[in-house]
Parts: sequence; C-alpha cells; structure tokens
Amino acid sequence: MYQVDAFTDKLFSGNPAAVIPLKKWIDQDLMQKIAMENNLAETVFFVRRKDKDYDIRWFTPLAEINLCGHATLASAYVLFQEIKVKQNKIVFHSKSGPLTVIKNKQSKKTEEFSARMDFPSWKPERINDYPAGLQEALGVNEIIGVYKNRDLLIEVNTEEDVLNANPDFSSLKKMNEKFILTAPGKQVDFVSRFFAPALGVDEDPVTGSSHAQLIPFWSEKLSKVKMKARQLSARGGELDCEQHGNRVYIGGKCVFFFKVDMEIGKKSWK
Repeated sequence: MYQVDAFTDKLFSGNPAAVIPLKKWIDQDLMQKIAMENNLAETVFFVRRKDKDYDIRWFTPLAEINLCGHATLASAYVLFQEIKVKQNKIVFHSKSGPLTVIKNKQSKKTEEFSARMDFPSWKPERINDYPAGLQEALGVNEIIGVYKNRDLLIEVNTEEDVLNANPDFSSLKKMNEKFILTAPGKQVDFVSRFFAPALGVDEDPVTGSSHAQLIPFWSEKLSKVKMKARQLSARGGELDCEQHGNRVYIGGKCVFFFKVDMEIGKKSWK
C-alpha cells in the first residue's frame, strides 16, 4: 500500500490517498474494511487487465463511489514512479467509464511529478428544489444559486464566503448529498470546498471529481476554456482545468509519502 499526497508539490498538503495495486480482485467487503481502517477520504484499488489497461475502484470509509480524482492521480503516480510502467499514458476503466491519465514530461533536474487526467464533463443544472436549511447548514451568509449533477453545487459571492463557511456536518449528513461550495477566485479563476459527511468525509481536502462539475460550470460563466482552480481546505491544493467538449482535463502534481507491505491479521479477518 502506497500513500500519496495529490494535487500538491509539498508533502502533508493536498489530498492523501491510499493506493493498493492488486494482481486480482479481493472481496469487496475486505476492500471496504481496509478503507474504513485507513480512514482517509479514499482508498483506491486497481488491477491490470489483459489489454494492459487497468480496472479501478474507489472507497471512502463508508461506501464505494463512482469517481475520484485525487486517488486516480495518485494511482497514476504509483504506476509511473514506483511500479515504473514504460508508457506515458494509462487508461483506467471505472464505473464512470474510461479515464485516461497522461504523464507530463519531467525535468532531469527534478523528480517532480505531474499528470493530466481526462474525465467526463458533468455540467450541473440550476435547481430550485433543494434541501431546506441548506444556507444555515453550510454556514454561509448568502447563496447565489444551487445546481445539481452528481453533487449539489452551491455558488456564493466571494472567495471569502467559501473560506469562511462554517458547515454544520450533522445537518449536512441528514440531507444525504455531497456538497460543492464555490465562488470566483482572486488569484485563480475559481475556488471551492467539498463536503460529504454522508460518506464519512466531512470535508475532502482536494476533490478531483467535483471539478467534473466545476469546470463546465465556470467555463460557461467565465467564457474560458483553460482555468486555474484552488480548493480552500486546511491542507489546500491546486488544479489545472480545461473544458474539452464533453470531457474535462484535470491536471495536478503528486508527492510520495510512504509505502508498506500489508499483512491482514494472523487469523481470518471475518
């Protein structure tokens, strides 16, 4: 098992992911228990296919999810930097379809790793029927608009509104949604935070999958194709974003933390 900090070039920032390469799939219940034990936002597992692509699955401490950006980027890091695959492109097959990751060229003077992910574009649509008490539960002064695709996207006025939001996670958990809070940025094009208490993740440090909604949303509002984004969690992280037809490109860096060999119990784990 490898642990990698994604969407950052500094250790102990960005979003940590536990990455577990497998030769063949293990029991789903065991994967969920490992994710719960790790207690990170996501633990990711992948298996190489006969066609040399990879099947990939992601687990929060409480549930399997259909898309995760930072753990996909971290998986690519492990394959490129630790397992040393020779190609510069990897295709992961997931519940959200094929996801391609292309490694950027590295300078000979540095081992800094960065890559670009090709994800689906999930443009959110404005809704009026959203959970009562949402503004109070998010701890914001005003909501400009609420939009929905996979997750609820909530637009507020300023970067300070996103940064100073004080969520009531107990109230948000009862709404059984995932929440993207966003506003225009000062030094970047847009900023965000992400909350998913119903999945055991009160606040995710940096969320690649939320940018599958954020990129088409802000691309239309700002009339821009290429953008810079920052997630304003305590750990923080930065993403390169591009709207590309019905796909989005999400770029970022990774930093290695540790690797371990796992021996799960001396007796059966069941």
